[in-house]
Amino acid sequence: MNRAPLGPFHLAIPVDDLEAARSFYGGVLGCAEGRSAPQWIDFDFFGHQLVCHLAPAAHSADGSLRNAVDGHGVPVPHFGMVLDPAAFEKTRERLTAAAIPFDVEPHVRFRGQPGEQATMFVRDPAGNAVEFKALADPDQLFAR
Repeated sequence: MNRAPLGPFHLAIPVDDLEAARSFYGGVLGCAEGRSAPQWIDFDFFGHQLVCHLAPAAHSADGSLRNAVDGHGVPVPHFGMVLDPAAFEKTRERLTAAAIPFDVEPHVRFRGQPGEQATMFVRDPAGNAVEFKALADPDQLFAR
């Protein structure tokens, strides 16, 4: 599949506690912190720009909205990263060591099918759902 070279994406999410976001993204996940102000923090999220904006009234993630994907209830909305298998395992270990509960436990989805992938979901301290995945064959990211 021919794809255009990927550049870093920019994503801004609401959080209700900047220090908790700093602890989770910076501490647990090891994302370097960039610019910040009293109302927001930039993080280097695996080479992409993630901005946590203080917006407590805007956030009401109760986790109840889900779609079934390969037998698991996937939280909607969510965002995340496609990692190589070694980085996926390192991230799983970091989350486990920090006692971050899995919203969807690490497992292999679409086993034996196009797009086979390891996946796991966690919630950041503000309740945002974050997915990490690693494909058995990275060229299958958009496979049908």
